Amino acid sequence: MSDTSATGPDAVSGPTPDTALRAADGPMLAADGTPLKRSLNRALRAQKMRALLLIAPLLIFILVTFVAPIADMLFRSVENQIVSETLPRTVVALEEEWDDHTVPPNETVYAAMAYDLVEAAERRQHTRLGSRLNYETTGISSLFRRSGRGIDDVGESYAESFIALDPAWEEPATWTALMASETWREEAAVAEANGDDLPRFETAEGIEAFLPETASAYAGFANTIIEEDGDSPEAEEPWNPVYLALYRDLTANPERIDEYRGPESDLLRAAAEAAQGFESVPVIDQFEEIDDGWLDPEVWGTIAAFSGRYTAGYYLAAADLQLTPEGVERQPPDQRIYLLLFKRTLIMSLTITGMCILLGYPVAFLLANLPLRTSNLLMILVLLPFWTSLLVRTSAWKVLLQQEGVINDILVWIGVVADGDRLQLINNQLGTIIAMTHILLPFMILPLYSVMKTVPPSYVRAARSLGATDWTAFWRVYFPQSVPGIGAGSILVFILAIGYYITPELVGGRTGTFISNRIAYHISDSLNWGLGAALGAILLGAVLVLYWTYDRIVGIDNVKLG
Repeated sequence: MSDTSATGPDAVSGPTPDTALRAADGPMLAADGTPLKRSLNRALRAQKMRALLLIAPLLIFILVTFVAPIADMLFRSVENQIVSETLPRTVVALEEEWDDHTVPPNETVYAAMAYDLVEAAERRQHTRLGSRLNYETTGISSLFRRSGRGIDDVGESYAESFIALDPAWEEPATWTALMASETWREEAAVAEANGDDLPRFETAEGIEAFLPETASAYAGFANTIIEEDGDSPEAEEPWNPVYLALYRDLTANPERIDEYRGPESDLLRAAAEAAQGFESVPVIDQFEEIDDGWLDPEVWGTIAAFSGRYTAGYYLAAADLQLTPEGVERQPPDQRIYLLLFKRTLIMSLTITGMCILLGYPVAFLLANLPLRTSNLLMILVLLPFWTSLLVRTSAWKVLLQQEGVINDILVWIGVVADGDRLQLINNQLGTIIAMTHILLPFMILPLYSVMKTVPPSYVRAARSLGATDWTAFWRVYFPQSVPGIGAGSILVFILAIGYYITPELVGGRTGTFISNRIAYHISDSLNWGLGAALGAILLGAVLVLYWTYDRIVGIDNVKLG
């Protein structure tokens, strides 16, 4: 009989865990018969899913209220699609035809602007475009607004000439027979019969080879009246700029028209022959009749410079620079304000933070070392400003700091200043620093107090018992342990201060406002959201850089709230 005690299970006690593992044939199984490894992975996935579902509401809240607004702000700071979408033909023509930026562009560019502008005016987009370009060059907004009312007159003389040549040119059916594809006409007939919306207009195959500008201008006309008015191009006479396009196509290459064999070929060849004798009216002259601002190369330079779908122009403006056809240039001296505002915001925010440290540290030290009953009573006075409206507190400082206010009256009464030499304490940087220091002081005291309460008093007593003076015990033992509270309070106060705009707006005057006031102005009043977003993005970047610097020097791990 062989000895199996070393290799097999004990005949009396049965298999042990070790011998069972060695004797098992195949993977270990769970209670339900599935492999143990798969069962463990499934349980782990279920656990992770439950954890994700628990934090999902908070995650969604952060994404919707924090991440999405920041992402939208960053997108708006570079987005510039309105120019290329509203003036597509003009953008292409400027890139291809305009080389000398010291003179107005040629007829091709003006004609492209006529086709784009009449379509934009019908869609009521020209004023929005003018407002956007007006941020870069003052006066363009009114130029586009006036031109929107007169652009339909461009090409009127050619419309009269074509209609006088043959009244068929006035008939919408002539144009649709010439320009519309067979597929579109069939789909439009079905849509009208069923009372549905008309399909998007499609030009006839090959017509662009013979009448490129006319096909483009007429397609713009047709789609505009379909989408904006719900009308059919088969019932509407084209705009006058479409006749301008027809004249330019027919006179540019009349021999090419002889090769055309599509609908209305005889009418088109007759028009091509007669168009050579029409009185030519330069498009540039027609634009000059609308507004002589169209002769200014700066207007066209602005359009060309901001014709891309994305632009760095907002960030350049935020840095007191400007984008021109010749490249990046500095703003005129009287328009360089943003770098000054950024510098003022950072310096004053640091000053306010320093003042809060100087005033808040003794108060927090006193609260932390007084008996609990007394410190709790005094803590109510620290928290009292939180129960008062920010607007009320700021308005109270206006009453206190003005030249006829309480502080100046007291100084005059005790003879410190003369009645005619009252101090200017408001509508300047001093007023902003005083008011914001008072408002943000509790945000410094509370972190300091929380950290100081964790410092054991026995440490200072031990230092004194070893021969240290009160000052040495405080500076060498107590103060280093309170530094994390200073760091937490400083970060809190600085970040709040750098984004404040109500208090500087009310008490800052001309020299005490922050960059946040300018951001609020662009978002709420001027509606220049791109520049406001760029300023906000730069401010966010500055805060992140300062935060990184603080982390490298002090260490964010040393910041504590108690």
